[in-house]
Amino acid sequence: MKTPQELKTIATQVRRDILRMTTAAKSGHPGGSLGTADWMTAMYFSLMRHDPKNFTMDGRDQDMLFVSQGHITPVIYSVMARVGYFPVNELGTFRKFGTRLQGHPSTAHNLPGIRMASGSLGQGLSVGIGAALGKKMTGDSHLVYTLHGDGELQEGQIWEAVMFAGAKGVDNLIATIDYNRQQIDGRTDQVMDLGDLKAKFESFKWRVVVIKNGNDMLQVLDGMSQARAMSGQCAPVVVILTTEMGYGVDFMQGINKYHGSVLSDEDLPKALAQIGETELGDY
Repeated sequence: MKTPQELKTIATQVRRDILRMTTAAKSGHPGGSLGTADWMTAMYFSLMRHDPKNFTMDGRDQDMLFVSQGHITPVIYSVMARVGYFPVNELGTFRKFGTRLQGHPSTAHNLPGIRMASGSLGQGLSVGIGAALGKKMTGDSHLVYTLHGDGELQEGQIWEAVMFAGAKGVDNLIATIDYNRQQIDGRTDQVMDLGDLKAKFESFKWRVVVIKNGNDMLQVLDGMSQARAMSGQCAPVVVILTTEMGYGVDFMQGINKYHGSVLSDEDLPKALAQIGETELGDY
């Protein structure tokens, strides 16, 4: 089990990976990736019960995580490589022609750790519910986690899935909403206001955990541990995770431009200097 300080160090290195990968590729989605680096690090290195060396597509006898906002592959790939699903030096192939590290997750290349091709938003919760019900049918006591962008909640399929999971008491499912209040076209409250998310989920018979600062490792660990403790009680659980898009770099934070825009070669050293170095080292 990693200590909170060790997890913070890993998250710092993950942020370095994210910026180096996207800048080298001249494309990608660094903003949301930086914002969710703490949560992803905590999940893969501390909270989930999984075995990177024995990956199976069916996820039998392991916790499973489906990242519905598939555009944040920089953080997905960095964390999975750092935890041991595939070699860290493969991060240097991000978005190159023929690579396993496509811009959105692909199952066509048999990349360990990827169970769902995601890119079209709104589908991950439905997939997670199916996996959770499958675990119930086979007597597998492990949990299914999903991660969603807040802008993704504007997709109708999400709310069909929310209604189903609540009505059917899918209580081995924990969904997390990356609530950074930004999407590609602007602030979520300007594009399509999400309203009171806590009240909405509760009205569909979900139990709700709110993490006020999703870029604070201790709060992430505490909140996700609370969510896990709530599982198995006849209701699905949702975590509303408040994060900052572009977290770690002052000229990227809270700016929706960096949802899908990358740093210039000139700005990259400035950003990396703010993030700092770690003993883990760059790929």
